[in-house]
Amino acid sequence: MTSQPDQAVPPGVPGGSNTLAAEPSAYLRQHAGNPVHWQPYGQAAFAAAAARDVPVFLSIGYAAGHWCHVMAHESFEDQETADYLNAHFVPVKVDREERPDVDAVYMAATQAISGEGGWPMSVFLTPEGLAFHAGTYFPPRPMPGRPSFRQVLEAVQEAWRERRDAVERNAASLAQSLGDAQLSAAVTVSGPPPLLDPDLLPAAVAALARSEDMTDGGFGAAPKFPPSAVLEFLIRHAAVPSDTADAARDMAGRTLAVMARSALFDQLEGGFARYSVTRDWSVPHFEKMLYDNAQLLRDYVHWVRLGGNEVFPAEEAADVAVRTAQWLLDSLGLGTVGDTGGAGFALASSLDADSLVDGEHHEGAAYLWTVEGLQEVLGEEDGAAAGRLMNVGPVGTVSGYGSPLHPARRLEGAEAELWTRVRPALLTARNQRPQPARDDKVVAGWNGLAVAALAEAGAVLGRKEFVAAAESIAAYLERVHWQAADRALIRVSHAGTARGIGGLLEDYAFCAEGMFALYAATGRTRWYQFAERLVHAAGSRFVVDGRLVDTAGGDGQVRAAQGGQAGLDPFDNATPSGAAAFAGVLLTYAALSGSAEHRALASQVLALVPPLAARAPRVAGWLLATAQAALAGPVEAAVVGPPGPRRTELHLELLRSASPGLVIAVEDDGGAEVPPSGAPSGVEPIPDATVAVPLLAGRPAGPDGSPLAYLCRNMVCERPVATPGDLRARLELMTGAGPVS
Repeated sequence: MTSQPDQAVPPGVPGGSNTLAAEPSAYLRQHAGNPVHWQPYGQAAFAAAAARDVPVFLSIGYAAGHWCHVMAHESFEDQETADYLNAHFVPVKVDREERPDVDAVYMAATQAISGEGGWPMSVFLTPEGLAFHAGTYFPPRPMPGRPSFRQVLEAVQEAWRERRDAVERNAASLAQSLGDAQLSAAVTVSGPPPLLDPDLLPAAVAALARSEDMTDGGFGAAPKFPPSAVLEFLIRHAAVPSDTADAARDMAGRTLAVMARSALFDQLEGGFARYSVTRDWSVPHFEKMLYDNAQLLRDYVHWVRLGGNEVFPAEEAADVAVRTAQWLLDSLGLGTVGDTGGAGFALASSLDADSLVDGEHHEGAAYLWTVEGLQEVLGEEDGAAAGRLMNVGPVGTVSGYGSPLHPARRLEGAEAELWTRVRPALLTARNQRPQPARDDKVVAGWNGLAVAALAEAGAVLGRKEFVAAAESIAAYLERVHWQAADRALIRVSHAGTARGIGGLLEDYAFCAEGMFALYAATGRTRWYQFAERLVHAAGSRFVVDGRLVDTAGGDGQVRAAQGGQAGLDPFDNATPSGAAAFAGVLLTYAALSGSAEHRALASQVLALVPPLAARAPRVAGWLLATAQAALAGPVEAAVVGPPGPRRTELHLELLRSASPGLVIAVEDDGGAEVPPSGAPSGVEPIPDATVAVPLLAGRPAGPDGSPLAYLCRNMVCERPVATPGDLRARLELMTGAGPVS
């Protein structure tokens, strides 16, 4: 078929002006001043493309991405390029963090078309939403092996005019292939749950060992991302005696150590960068994400709980964990912990990779140093010594610049003394520079991950302020993101108001995980009940036609782009897969409630393990971690009796246990009847908040009313114990994994 020549669309006509200024997304607002007539993703944009009979140009990115800024400056701020885009396409901008469902399906299409993936993602769609050409960053001028953006636009426009039938056939074929892939990864929820083969997990450990970088740590080559979910699996596997437990412990320890001692970890302020550009972790990509730091905080806390090893002592890991938790609260915190007014307290999404210096974006400008800059702050002698320690100089890692700190080893002796002495002055000086922008959107699932991490960090490390922060975030999620009337979770909020799409499976799962961890740490039944509501709501929304899916209902264009199928991605990405996280939540809920139905559903999800364990363990870390918990448990622990030092000792013994299958219930002391400390005003207490968790039912305190701990399997408990020592011994007998002394 043929179409009429495209005409530039005047402002005021749908698709005829840039309409991003009113969008809440910081990423979309970054592009509100572009001469490109950007539209937000939605039916109106696709209807405009159909009316004009032109393709959609879909650009996907996120606020903290350096290359997103680069392409924006080079191409989207250029008037001539914008004029061509506006005349021949409907340009649509998507914040991948607000719409991961859109990002996932078009990332799969981009990888299928171009063999690469990343952000900014550039995808060309039919007006029905089917992808027919795609890539990532395109430069303003041709480069070896990569055409310019203008060349791509002209080639796509020519194909749309001259070879329209072939374009549409190819787009339909790709959509069908993506749909078939979704069906092949489906989790069915009917029939008897399959048995999990325990030999799969040692096979996964062996496969990970084959891909470990024994020289520089981590897995694979550059660029290197923190393997957060894989580390969780290795730590859990190391906690249970087996022939591969020591190998798992050694791998986890090496990677945790090298990341903590490298430039990936901000040695001045705390917090981890998104990834390392180099194999040896020496050049970070400087953006800092909530989801990375929440996951890594939990990894380091669990390493402390495991007891560490000679390569990476637990004491060093505890220091990294405390600094990471404090960075989360100080740098991403919105509001004040304990503030009972305003919107409450939650965590922002990210800090940008770039800083704005003299009106231009410069990657890492807030973090990099020269020897001259160090000497200006520290004096000539200390500045030169710090430069050597930080790998700054003519042979430095970034053209004579350094990012503290990269010896990739533990500092000792004179080096440690030097760093302790100069660090405060360097941090003070660095804070006076232009700082990276912060993306203040609150993502429900990522805050759920942070609730779990902060609650466990506070419990294991003895930092009550971290537990208080976790409770404040949980109260925000309950008040702002949870729509009680609809029993639904909204994915994103801005300035205390939730808006946009409903939560995805990962949002429900991560939030429920956080609430269960918070209940285990505090014993406040309100958090158990909130988690229970999330579990039941997720089950009703994401089990569709006998299959588990990632999205409820689904967007029309997204479904069209994958052959009309609702999707389920079993693979971990920057965060654990929603399916794997939901399986873990189901296991916890089944152990606390006694629900065989939810245990069976978890087993159905774990049927994904066999084809992935040995073949692709690096993208199935959380699924493997959940499988390890399923095989090691559930070990159900119930702590009853009046609050006080004796009950606290029993409770802490359980919280410090490394057993991956352990689930903890604590008798509520009535604190759940009112909003917890730090909850925003207006939060209503959950009705019947002090009704016992089912695991606690029928578990009496001692004859004299003294606290007791029960260890159970399938709700059948052994004789209770009254002392931490007896509890430790019983745990070791039942699970092979005792707590850290």
